Amino acid sequence: MRSEVSVDIQPSHIDQIKQTNIGLVYRLIDQYEPISRIALSKRAQLAPASITKITRELIDAHLVKETEFPELGFRGRPAIGLKIDSEGWQFLCIRINKGSLVIGLRDLSSNLVAEDEQLFSVSQNESFLDSFADKIDNFFLRHQSHLERLTAISITINAIVDPINGVIHSSPDYNVKDIPLGAFLHQRTGLPIFLQHGITAWTIAESLYGAGKHCQNLIHLVIDDHVGAGIMTAGQILHAGNHSVVEIGHIQIDPDGEPCYCGNIGCLETVVGLKPILEKARELAKSRPDSFINTIINETGTDNIESLTIDSLCLAAINGDALASEIIHGIGEKIGRIMAIIVNIFNPERILIGSPLNKAQHILYPAIQQQIAQRSLPGYSQQVDIVAAQFDNSGTLPAAASIKQALYSGELLLELMQG
Repeated sequence: MRSEVSVDIQPSHIDQIKQTNIGLVYRLIDQYEPISRIALSKRAQLAPASITKITRELIDAHLVKETEFPELGFRGRPAIGLKIDSEGWQFLCIRINKGSLVIGLRDLSSNLVAEDEQLFSVSQNESFLDSFADKIDNFFLRHQSHLERLTAISITINAIVDPINGVIHSSPDYNVKDIPLGAFLHQRTGLPIFLQHGITAWTIAESLYGAGKHCQNLIHLVIDDHVGAGIMTAGQILHAGNHSVVEIGHIQIDPDGEPCYCGNIGCLETVVGLKPILEKARELAKSRPDSFINTIINETGTDNIESLTIDSLCLAAINGDALASEIIHGIGEKIGRIMAIIVNIFNPERILIGSPLNKAQHILYPAIQQQIAQRSLPGYSQQVDIVAAQFDNSGTLPAAASIKQALYSGELLLELMQG
């Protein structure tokens, strides 16, 4: 079925269809380059005349270029194909961590040009915005020899955000409220600004390049300092026009538990986040003198939480320590009960796990799978695979994935074509 525009469609609909078609053509060129116009027309299910018009516009904007390539089985002159023209186009990717910023400069094909990490410590909204802008300026000064045409800025943060309006509502790491980061940076730079929750951006990266590639329906579960999930259904990120991350970390599972930064009590994140896991392990180890966890703690000669890490807890479980195995199995059961509900709702093909606990996945995954099997429909639970995410959430690749998604949707392409 061809996506052609009929004469009775309103102008706003025409603009939307144009954006969708341009994004589709760009995505197919990016995925199958070099690709001929005939092959592109078949894959896009657009008329050859539409393909000619769209590709001419992309070539004129220096976003796509022609290239010769030999066609298999044919002799004579090489065929003319199309490929992405990323030369000269760059965008800035920023990840906001607790106490630091990771800033990366990438080209339009997401290749890394330069990246570094800077300390970032602020106490209120005004200093947050000013300090953030200063860090960007410092990055440009250090890497000005690599700078070409900057097209957009993409930012990720593990916080409660409004990605449409570019607002950080609240953060577990910074004492700030309702920061209009997108509007501030757009006014300062004139560039399109993309703000996204770190987990959602990571989910997009996994779907484009990683363990979720070619999956139309997937759940990406993150168990880290923060607990959350990104969900893709029919190839689209869930709630893309809203907060977009599925806040399973803020489901109350212990009414008498610890306060959470979201304002509630006993959220899942306060139980299975990495810090509470380690705190529980240290506490339980006091009544289990035979546990290897005590050996890890005693070897450091200190009595603080840093003496035990998730890596050492997983290592203890791998080596057969009963307490470490029980703790990780218990985490899997708690997560699995929540995941069973999500599986019943979304019927995913695959569940990706992004967590340092993946080192003990032989204990964690079966515990999650068992709860899903017991609590969700057999037809749903039997077809879902649980696999480790391909990437971690430490660098700027997730922010780059948000840019790639904006190109594929046509949203950013139209802005670049209009100059």
